[in-house]
Amino acid sequence: MIFLQVMAAAILATPPQHSIGPRPEKLGFSQTVEADTGAAADTVKRTRPRAIEYSDAYYTRLRIHQIASYTELPLFAAEWIVGQKLLNDERTGFPPQGLKTAHTAIALGLGALFTINTITGGWNLWDSRQDPSGRTLRVVHSLAMLGADAGFAWAGAVGGDANETDEGANQHRAIAISSMALATAGTVMMWLFHD
Repeated sequence: MIFLQVMAAAILATPPQHSIGPRPEKLGFSQTVEADTGAAADTVKRTRPRAIEYSDAYYTRLRIHQIASYTELPLFAAEWIVGQKLLNDERTGFPPQGLKTAHTAIALGLGALFTINTITGGWNLWDSRQDPSGRTLRVVHSLAMLGADAGFAWAGAVGGDANETDEGANQHRAIAISSMALATAGTVMMWLFHD
């Protein structure tokens, strides 16, 4: 037992060989201290990480953002099913008015969802700008969702041509599905890789 105490005292009394952070040192009794900067090892200044503090409003916005994101995939599925049925019915005759109304209502729901999530997500991105933890993931997610926002706006802009020609319908569908895919990738990325 005394041997272990002597060993522990010798290890603790041995000065570090490096001037950065706590590191396990080699065992020995005759080590000398040589600092690269010429300063004594105990006077080397180290930068301490800054504490990042978030407000209650940040966490409220985050919770709204997360809950709203769970409605995204069901809305995408509903919009795709109704849109596909609408395209098929327009090619074979006249689609029922209720189908057009449902497609528009779901699109407006997606617009509301993306407006809420863009505002809450953008605001929280700004509030977390000083936090280096997970920054790349947040920025990539934000860029993907802003790209999806632009795609949905474009799909809505060309949507009027969808009931005029097959080319317009195919363009509207391609833009909408691409935007859904980009948004889904951005959302799933945060579900899987957030801290």
